[in-house]
Amino acid sequence: MSKKTKAASAQSRGETLHAGNGGEIHQTAGGDVPVMTTQGGMPVSDDQNSLKAGARGPTLLEDQHFREKIFHFDHERIPERVVHARGYGAHGVFETYETLADITKADLFQRAGEKTEMFVRFSTVAGNKGSGDLARDVRGFATRFYTKEGNWDLVGNNIPVFFIQDAIKFPDLIHAAKAEPDRGFPQAQTAHDNFWDFISLTPEAMNMALWIMSDRTIPRSFRFMEGFGVHTFRMINAEGKSTFVKFHWKPKQGLQSVVWNEALKLNGADPDFHRRDLWDAIKAGDYPEWELGLQLFDEKFAEEFEFDVLDATKIIPEEQVPIRIVGKMTLDRCVENFFQETEQVAFQTGNVVPGIDFSNDPLLQGRNFSYLDTQLKRLGGPNFTHIPVNAPRCPVHSFQQDGHMSMRNPRGRANYEPNSWGGEKGGPREAPEAGFSSYPEEISGQKARVRSETFADHYSQARQFYLSQTETEQTHIGNAFVFELSKVETMAIRSNVVAHLRNVDEDLAKTVADGLRLQEMPAAAKAARPTIMDLAKSDKLSIILNGPDSFKGRKIGILVSDGVDTALLDGLKAAIAAEGAMMEIVAPMVGGVTTSDGGFVEAKQKIDGGPSMLYDAVAVLVSKDGATLLSKEATAKDFVTDAFAHCKFIAYSPEAMTLFEKAGIKDDLDEGCISMSSAKEAKAFIAQCRKLRHWPRETMVDVV
Repeated sequence: MSKKTKAASAQSRGETLHAGNGGEIHQTAGGDVPVMTTQGGMPVSDDQNSLKAGARGPTLLEDQHFREKIFHFDHERIPERVVHARGYGAHGVFETYETLADITKADLFQRAGEKTEMFVRFSTVAGNKGSGDLARDVRGFATRFYTKEGNWDLVGNNIPVFFIQDAIKFPDLIHAAKAEPDRGFPQAQTAHDNFWDFISLTPEAMNMALWIMSDRTIPRSFRFMEGFGVHTFRMINAEGKSTFVKFHWKPKQGLQSVVWNEALKLNGADPDFHRRDLWDAIKAGDYPEWELGLQLFDEKFAEEFEFDVLDATKIIPEEQVPIRIVGKMTLDRCVENFFQETEQVAFQTGNVVPGIDFSNDPLLQGRNFSYLDTQLKRLGGPNFTHIPVNAPRCPVHSFQQDGHMSMRNPRGRANYEPNSWGGEKGGPREAPEAGFSSYPEEISGQKARVRSETFADHYSQARQFYLSQTETEQTHIGNAFVFELSKVETMAIRSNVVAHLRNVDEDLAKTVADGLRLQEMPAAAKAARPTIMDLAKSDKLSIILNGPDSFKGRKIGILVSDGVDTALLDGLKAAIAAEGAMMEIVAPMVGGVTTSDGGFVEAKQKIDGGPSMLYDAVAVLVSKDGATLLSKEATAKDFVTDAFAHCKFIAYSPEAMTLFEKAGIKDDLDEGCISMSSAKEAKAFIAQCRKLRHWPRETMVDVV
């Protein structure tokens, strides 16, 4: 890639704080501030940028400061993962829709209908293994293809951008996001001083800050979120032609998130909510599906695009480079042992196959370097690929031998090469034509710790993302910033974040400032590059605009009592089944209830263990006596008030009005509340549920 850039040195020193390359803030030695050194005592000139061959070139192996920093970070925790500790995995299969021989020689993309075994692990980033599923956090979306040419690990997130541009900053980011080291809290959340202090001093993180304050970080389910490879990669065809690619996973079930108040309560009601949801869906045969999409572009587009395609804090809008759907992933099998599979799976961004190659994205380059260290520490030795979940499904031949937990060694006399032993005795040999070879990109430039000036726009895409949201989603983002920053005790940090938001959108900045009751509006933060104000909106960035067209795969909670109308209940059950949705019966006692015709219906949940947060929509089908009984039960009143506050669709029998009155919402019932006096109205209720939420209600209640 030959894009001309102006490199900004990060080696200058200032008095205390100064803006460096790309506009980021550097804290430098001076006065009583000690000089940063390596563990060996060598003074550090630049802690912001890894050593590269040219401003946009690859990271150099000789960068011992980066090597030491990331090495130490990778070994901070044993045996739990430092990041992505809380995860959940499942097995599946990928089916290729069409041959991609024109753009890649990767074997799995050569034949339409090709099926490839897969393993997927979803995760949260910041919390430990015992944290709750509904933390406001980025979700890891790591996929492994067991191809005929070896394992290909596409290790991404449910958000297409990241906080930082250079991997040397990753330890700092995670240290800031984790529990503060002196007190050991907060757990699995970023609502504290250290995190927002880091963000306020790292302008490159502002695009990601908008994404993490959106509903993307409180997904309803793993099944209803997108996945992204984040970085720019290359695809190489048999003729050696390179095409740049960004990878996308599109859920066939559509997108869906919860609201913040709901997330908080879900963590209390069921901290395993996402795990249980995935397990239940697969066990029920309602297999989650995602389609793999590629954004493909060439050198010319990369040169002309407004931003640098090597910058992991940026996206390429789908309107500019449409996504080509090339295959489908189906998760159809749960793990048989959580530890053996989900805990021991060892993903590595460096696991690619012939036909897929890396770009010079400095964050990707650092990840490739880091992951091997991580797996070595977590799994005890160099032979972690011998563990079944990590073992390729194709033949493996090498001269690597021995080590902790070795399960396979070279057989015969030869354990080195070149050797004089022919045939099988001589062991494996290189395959120049079929083997992996890196794209022969020409690289030139000074060896220096630099950040390309093409990485310096930190606000324009944050603005584009915000303006692409619906009004409801914009409200959620503003409220999320207020909530998070209200937990920050240092007033200057609150003000600094608002100063950055002024470069994104003045209305958003004012909303946050008013919500925090700042005494004065801070001046806008100094920007390395001015915000581009007229980037086109992208509907693909909204969750609400990319929801499903059915209620399939969602779940309804039906609150019942003794004497429930049998015909009404049966009609609703039939409508739910016809939609392909799921249901659970919630009752005053877990054993169940008697129906109006003398029958008996078993319950899945007792009312105090089955709050409405567990469901996408609810129905309250009770008898007159049942409503009177439940109106004295606090958890029953919470069931309806929470469902109402969270903008869910609510079906109810006329007798339920007694409960609604006691819960204080009788006079507020709206079009999202559907009275069901006969079984015929069940279909209309399910049709309404396809919209997922009745967002107009949000103006009546504070749900975020």
